Amino acid sequence: MKGFREMARIGAVIFDLDGVLTDTAELHYQAWKRLADEEGIPFSRELNERMRGLSRRDSLLVLLNGREVSEEQIHELMERKNAYYRELLKGLTPAHILPGILPLLQALQERGIRIAVASASRNARTVVERLGLEAWIDVIVDGNMVERPKPAPDLFLEAARRLGIPPSECVVVEDAAAGIAAARAAGMRCIGIGPPERVGAADLVLSDFSNISWSELEEQLIQLSTSIE
Repeated sequence: MKGFREMARIGAVIFDLDGVLTDTAELHYQAWKRLADEEGIPFSRELNERMRGLSRRDSLLVLLNGREVSEEQIHELMERKNAYYRELLKGLTPAHILPGILPLLQALQERGIRIAVASASRNARTVVERLGLEAWIDVIVDGNMVERPKPAPDLFLEAARRLGIPPSECVVVEDAAAGIAAARAAGMRCIGIGPPERVGAADLVLSDFSNISWSELEEQLIQLSTSIE
C-alpha cells in the first residue's frame, strides 16, 4: 500500500490569473464601467465583484441584468469591452505581480512541480507576457480552449491534461467562488486567495503569499489529502 505522503503527492499547481498572479480587477472594472456608461447601464464596484471568475459572456449578462439584446449585440459589446481592457493592459508590467508570487514560483520550479495558468480570460497569454512570467509557466489554458467556463471543471482538467499530471495531484490557486467550485468539481485541492466570505469553500484560505513558504503550504495540503483521495 502506498504511504500517506506518496498518495498526497503534489505534481502541479494551477494558478488562476486575475487576482492571483496580478490584480487586474481594477482594469476589468474600468473597461466594464466605460462600456456601461456608453450604454447607459448603471455599474458599480459591487456589481464588478459579482463578475469575479466569470467568463466575459457571463459577466456581460450580469451587467445587462435581463436587458434584452441580440446575439450580434452581445458579441459587439464583448468585443468592445475587450478592446478597452487590452488598451489598459499596455500599462501592465512585472511590478504588478502580487506579493509572494515570484518566490513561490521559484520554489515550485526548484522542486520539479509543474506550473500552469488556467484563466477564463482570453487575454491570459498577453497578461503573462506583460508580467514577464513566461519562463515560469509550463502551460497556459484560457477560455478559448474549453467549451464550459467555471464553475465547470473544464479549464482545470484541460490544464492537468496538458501538464500530464493526474487531477488528484494538482492544487488550484483561486480568488473566486466559481473557480473554487470548478477546482472541487475537478477533484483538486484548492487554495483560496481573498476574504473567507468569498473563498471560504477552499481547502486553505490566504490573504496572499507574502508570509508563507511553499514548504509550509505543502505540509498543510498533504494533511488535507484524505478529503480528495
